[in-house]
Amino acid sequence: MTEEILISGAIAFVIAAICGPILIPVFRRLKFGQQIREEGPSWHQKKSGTPPMGGFIFMIPILICTLLFARTTLTVSLVLFALSFGIVGFVDDYIKVVKKRNLGLSAKHKFLLQLLFSVVFICVSLYAFELIDTKIFIPFAKTEVDAGYIYIPLALFVLLGTTNSVNLTDGLDGLAASVTFVVCIFFGCLSYSMKLYDVTVVNAISAASLLGFLLFNHYPAKVFMGDTGSLFLGGLVCSNALLLKNPLILIVAGGVYVVETLSVILQVAYFKKTGKRIFKMSPIHHHFEMCGWSEWRIVITAIVATVLLSLAAYYACVAL
Repeated sequence: MTEEILISGAIAFVIAAICGPILIPVFRRLKFGQQIREEGPSWHQKKSGTPPMGGFIFMIPILICTLLFARTTLTVSLVLFALSFGIVGFVDDYIKVVKKRNLGLSAKHKFLLQLLFSVVFICVSLYAFELIDTKIFIPFAKTEVDAGYIYIPLALFVLLGTTNSVNLTDGLDGLAASVTFVVCIFFGCLSYSMKLYDVTVVNAISAASLLGFLLFNHYPAKVFMGDTGSLFLGGLVCSNALLLKNPLILIVAGGVYVVETLSVILQVAYFKKTGKRIFKMSPIHHHFEMCGWSEWRIVITAIVATVLLSLAAYYACVAL
């Protein structure tokens, strides 16, 4: 099994590394350049014209290698759900770069599409294939409770909340990809401890694909993952948590996603109440930029934080 994990990961990395030089020039020829929103930091305007939709660079190897090495009902369900969210992101990116509408899909339409795919995923996984049940693992307590009728609304909250949290995290070169790389390694280790080796393989493939993508997405980025990639990764992360019957662990392992989202919620709520801001800019990675931190420093800090949180999350789930 270890050999299969290493081989599948190596192949995924190579495919991603090959996809970059092929797809990036294609995006440029098609004039798929990202328009940077004026609300962001002013120095981000120099990134205008960088091709988005780079999510295909890691999505392609994940899909290919999953079919080659981990073609089971569990893993196909995991990847198909991520792909469904990636499709929503692709539609959003297409509207932005082709139709030249910088805001893309309306928030209402994006939410409805995500809700539809989430409901289908939960119903199929819960009732059709019985890949999940209503039991939820409680981290640190290391016990399970049956959520009963509360499970479906809780699962929907996890799916929608996590996916959009990953989307918010994708605001700096390499940030979302680096954090999710670590989270995928965590889920790979967790699934291995649960003897769900097919899920371990998928997470190894995903981590390796993201590493290949980072060859082109690290600062200064040659390509952005776009909503195509960030929504795909959000779907991948939260479907991992649900299929491993451990949605609450995302609060710990995905702590960076949580902080990014909370910073936006707190900023908006506080501004509406007082007319003042808590942060110089939200999400919080922009606040650190405004404080003079370089993109590299913010990304490295997020990686270190995610590694420490993932170690804590692993301890919360597995008796060491």
